[in-house]
Amino acid sequence: MRFIQFANVSKQFERNDETFWATRNINLEVEKGEFLTVIGPSGCGKSTLLNMCAGIMEATEGTIIYDGKQVEKVNTKVGYMTQKDNLLPWRSVTKNVELGLEIQGVSRKEREKTVRRYIEMVGLDGFENHYPQELSGGMRKRVSLAQLLAYNPETLLLDEPFGALDAQLRLIMQDKLLDIWKETKKTIIFVTHDLDEAVTLGDRVAVFSKRPGTIKLMEKINIPRPRDVYNLRLTNEFMKAHATLWNALKDEFELEVSK
Repeated sequence: MRFIQFANVSKQFERNDETFWATRNINLEVEKGEFLTVIGPSGCGKSTLLNMCAGIMEATEGTIIYDGKQVEKVNTKVGYMTQKDNLLPWRSVTKNVELGLEIQGVSRKEREKTVRRYIEMVGLDGFENHYPQELSGGMRKRVSLAQLLAYNPETLLLDEPFGALDAQLRLIMQDKLLDIWKETKKTIIFVTHDLDEAVTLGDRVAVFSKRPGTIKLMEKINIPRPRDVYNLRLTNEFMKAHATLWNALKDEFELEVSK
């Protein structure tokens, strides 16, 4: 079913007395429970798309519908994870994960139960009392993911959450995220600069053009699930999808370089 809809959505910004369009005429529908990945050149409006879906940024033109209602204010049914983990250094793993629940006024007993579940889900058993500065980059990302899941949003908006990790850690986190998605059945919109990552994770991949960003190609990824993220890149299905998407994407970089 149609769950999230962007209808002719455009966003204009002002900077140094000049105006520019970040996105133009975005038309996009996301089904409930779908894993959509979004890729495109820097500055093409991918993060802007998430900001508008979250209701923390208003569209200049067009309409955003979430579960049958127009997004006109902060959308509390989505959870947003950015590139930066934003963990509080003076709070332990447990205390960081339960932060959203505290704000919601959830009882201590219920918080403990929920936090335990998600710490186990992201594989941080035994690190409950560690502080952010004592954790690796990958582990900090797991804490952020557990914090997001504990809030229990219907939809996860993930803005290059693994971008700062090395190649090996990215694979581990991709595998963990797919496990979590399978278990929770959340709707996910995942922004990335990594084409391999987009193909590995997505049911569909939306390719954005250079700024002002619009959807140049929407490609369904016909790779069966569950997916083996460690060996998927060796399959014919992966290579075919990758080639199709790269052919659409490379032109945007070529246009950018040729200026």
